[in-house]
Amino acid sequence: MEASNSKLFLKYFLILLAIISHINSCSASGHEPSKIAAGTEFIKTSCSSTTYPRLCFKSLASHASLIQTSPKLLAHAALNVTLASAKSTSAAMLKMSKSSGMKPREVEAMQDCLEELSDSVDELRRSIGEMGHIKASNFQLTMNDIQTWVSAALTDETTCSDGFVKNTANGKVVRSRILKIAHLTSNALALLNGYASLNG
Repeated sequence: MEASNSKLFLKYFLILLAIISHINSCSASGHEPSKIAAGTEFIKTSCSSTTYPRLCFKSLASHASLIQTSPKLLAHAALNVTLASAKSTSAAMLKMSKSSGMKPREVEAMQDCLEELSDSVDELRRSIGEMGHIKASNFQLTMNDIQTWVSAALTDETTCSDGFVKNTANGKVVRSRILKIAHLTSNALALLNGYASLNG
């Protein structure tokens, strides 16, 4: 399990490096500022229809040169950002769950939450994989699957945060992290719905 997680992490890390190098090479090519400006404006406008527009823009603005004005690339980037956040939070929570000083009830809630988060990561990963297989011939069917998985991921995240007592220190830390992922997921779903409606 550890080895497969390491391989997946390496794979996503290499993809991220490729994206960063693409952005850097685009930035160096001189004629890119107008594309970045157009992309930034497109992201801002698209994010205004989400539930958490400021978080949406903040999380996606750095990908403007890659997204440009593509609703598909915007939704894809939103899913990738959400997945990265879910994975880093899951790793942090795993570390926290092994630390001393946690009450038995908190340890139990943490373990339940980690399972929910693991399901959420799988659902987001499947959604990203399916985004690469969308064609005109299978658009509606594939899009329905993606929307279902992202909705399920959001439910898992909400269930996870509900398991923690709000007034404990650990509960507050975990809830704030999980809520951020849930908000990112909600935004990604809204952007997916926007993309779906353009091609519906």
